[in-house]
Amino acid sequence: MKILVLAWEFPPRIVGGIARHVAELYPELSHRDCEIHLLTVEFGQAPAREIVDGIRVYRVPVAASNNFFHWVVNLNTSMGARGGKLLQEQGPFDLIHAHDWLVGDAAIALKHRFKLPLVATIHATEFGRYNGIHTDTHRYIHYKEQQLIYEAWRVIVCSQYMRQELQRAFQTPADKVDVIFNGIRAAKKALPADFDRHSYRRRFAADSEQIVYYLGRMSYEKGIPVLLNAAPKICWELGSRVKFAIVGGGNTEALKQQAWALGIWHRCHFTGFMPEADLDRFQAIADCAVFPSLYEPFGIVALESFAAQVPVVVSDTGGFPEVVKHGETGIVTYTNNADSLAWGILEVLKNPDYARSLTKNAYADLRQRFDWSQLAVQTLAVYQQVTRERQDVVWA
Repeated sequence: MKILVLAWEFPPRIVGGIARHVAELYPELSHRDCEIHLLTVEFGQAPAREIVDGIRVYRVPVAASNNFFHWVVNLNTSMGARGGKLLQEQGPFDLIHAHDWLVGDAAIALKHRFKLPLVATIHATEFGRYNGIHTDTHRYIHYKEQQLIYEAWRVIVCSQYMRQELQRAFQTPADKVDVIFNGIRAAKKALPADFDRHSYRRRFAADSEQIVYYLGRMSYEKGIPVLLNAAPKICWELGSRVKFAIVGGGNTEALKQQAWALGIWHRCHFTGFMPEADLDRFQAIADCAVFPSLYEPFGIVALESFAAQVPVVVSDTGGFPEVVKHGETGIVTYTNNADSLAWGILEVLKNPDYARSLTKNAYADLRQRFDWSQLAVQTLAVYQQVTRERQDVVWA
């Protein structure tokens, strides 16, 4: 089976979760007699064309623009041109797979030009991020998402929550949507043999202090202010024995001002962007991972903490309750509720035996539900269904 994949991010270009999703799913499919051709965006010194873990990668140039939506138009123009040439020269292909609305225009054009069925993975929606459609920008993105979903033969989402969201926001028929979880490679990179855990830990906290961290984008829907609002109660319970690390790139000025106003500035460490090697080290010395999202289609950050064997506290929004089993693989708290979040964090920090049981169960759950080899089999089943159905269709 020969697949053309369109994704606007792929390592070393990493913006959000799509890059890792694509980079970890398709090598598994390439091991299952799938020939994967991936169109993505050029980045730095990355080769324009190479084979990565069995994936044939083509990085296309995109004309720069100060306007994001103009850049997206340029992206689709470039992908459409390169994709058309690729389908003509390397064909025949069996189907096209598009990841999110940003590559939708190119994918739809190639679908109709070459009469190939289109599969779309919707990783998140504008409707979900903002709890509705309120501005012209929201409406534009919502329309592009709707167009891609309508044109797709089948749609893949990462959680039952997302299937319901597509039904609410786009009236998508439930039987057109397949739920396939995100996954993760459970084996974390081995730390160097000479890694000095204690010295590294002292960069963030004293020996007597426990480390609570958030990792991700500095955006509204991630709920970081809820964690900061929960911090005073945690500090009151534990005294000076806790530090809060906010890990990730982006504008943190408002968060820093909030920490100052709450009187917890001296308890907080805003690390900025952390390279992956440092992140592996950091997770090895942390005591609790917290993800207080207001909107979260799935929550791959929870899987990353499962793999790092750090106890996890999350909000009960979106796909998180499907990923984290409350009281078994982590703690699920009420969304946008600082008191509930503080309770969950304190349950982990004050009960080390309980915390260890959570991490043990969570690591085992990775193998059972979130292993890419199993998820690739589920994805291949979708491809096979689409190609079978395509054979019965006369495409005028």
